[in-house]
Amino acid sequence: MKAATVEVSSSTGNGIRTGAQYLEGLRDDREIWTRGARVADVTTEPGMDRGAATLASFLDKQHSPGFIDKVTYVDDDGDRCGMAFKMPETQQDILDRGVAYYEWAKWSNGMFGRTPDYKNASVMSFAAATDFLAQGTKGQADFAKNMVDYYDYVRKNDKVLTHTLVNPSVSHQQASQGKFNEEVALHVVKETDAGIIVKGARLLATLGPLADEIEVFPSTVLRASPENVPFAFAFAIPIATPGLKLLCRDSYDHGKSTFDAPLSSRYEEMDAVVIFDNVLVPWERIFMYGQPELCNQAFGATHAVVHMAHQVAAGKLAKSEFMVGLMCAIAKATGKDKDLHTKGLISEVMMMAESIRAFLFSAEAHAEKNEYGYYMPQRRPLDTSRNLYPKMYPRMVEILQLLGSSSLMATPAEADFSNAMAADVEQYFQVANLDSKDRVALYRLAHDVAVSGFGNRQALYERFFFGPPILMQSAYFDLYNRDDMIARVDNLLDS
Repeated sequence: MKAATVEVSSSTGNGIRTGAQYLEGLRDDREIWTRGARVADVTTEPGMDRGAATLASFLDKQHSPGFIDKVTYVDDDGDRCGMAFKMPETQQDILDRGVAYYEWAKWSNGMFGRTPDYKNASVMSFAAATDFLAQGTKGQADFAKNMVDYYDYVRKNDKVLTHTLVNPSVSHQQASQGKFNEEVALHVVKETDAGIIVKGARLLATLGPLADEIEVFPSTVLRASPENVPFAFAFAIPIATPGLKLLCRDSYDHGKSTFDAPLSSRYEEMDAVVIFDNVLVPWERIFMYGQPELCNQAFGATHAVVHMAHQVAAGKLAKSEFMVGLMCAIAKATGKDKDLHTKGLISEVMMMAESIRAFLFSAEAHAEKNEYGYYMPQRRPLDTSRNLYPKMYPRMVEILQLLGSSSLMATPAEADFSNAMAADVEQYFQVANLDSKDRVALYRLAHDVAVSGFGNRQALYERFFFGPPILMQSAYFDLYNRDDMIARVDNLLDS
């Protein structure tokens, strides 16, 4: 394995990579732990290897004639880069970005949640907001320049990023007050001429073991007080940085065939706790430092939250459409597509999908230029989408369980079609409009969505994607323009 080096120059690379180049980049000295042992190579590790292969296939799709013009653009240097990196100078750029997000999501029907375009949108947003980052300049470190250099480096080398935001807590009361405990939370130990030394842990890095780099940005609940200065920073470093360790959860890819586990065999993206054991972060890789009052504003003030929510809404549309398709396929196969109760249940999911489509359309149609001179989708529809989907998706899963009932458990294995049980399986698992093998394949897919560990992780993931729902809803209330509507009530009472 080769050791990683922290690069900051944008002169290397020439845009989008192939899947083979991506996989080769993962074969380094990264410290990944799973099932009680350190992983030698994430590209061959059972439980991770097929997720890596899936993401590699997505990178290859960027080069395909049918997708290249939808998901990439050519920059001023003539390099072809991911569309999520393009700084939107027109409303058409916003529409183009939405098309790209939707295409990426359809490749997994929204089941591979942390595709690279999500963090690419974040990096673009911060690089476009140099005036905000310049406020935090410290000594010789030019944080705005660091961010632009990093944006160019990631963009021109097509790096795959993960990120981590949440500090672990020992005391709920302490955490609810926006304070952190140095025994567990990531914090600065000391400054050196080369950079800062950080120690502690962060929760949770989705795609962490399969990413090239990790973006470590400030918690959105960081209170602006002197005691929080050690916890106030934003930086990015390679996964293979010395002292950086990732401790993974159990894999939901148990090595089954794509017939037996059609989703978990392909889309295991892995989540990990990130531990920093006195990690050196070079000054050139730091984008914010030592100013809690700025860190707490970062995602809102740079509009990164809006561009990230745009990518998310496009992905949730693809996922919702897939859920509609799966339910309709089950109804058609069983002949229940004429049943009023069945149609009523599925129509509820159809309405959810169309709601997400409407939010996405509204956000893009009302795109406007921000204070940095770039276009952004309208925030309110995207905020509405990201507050409703944590309720919508678990309901979709519940409806799928109601439609599938015990058939979600009556799922022979692929091997049962070629062993001594084959004749029985062929006879007893057919339904009105599907033969036995196609019926079993369909219900195994539904099982992977609604019953399996993979499926339950998806539901949990959607519930907490942007954070605790109560905090999300409180922030939505605070951002909502209530005064105009209150004024209408007052006018009526005064008339």
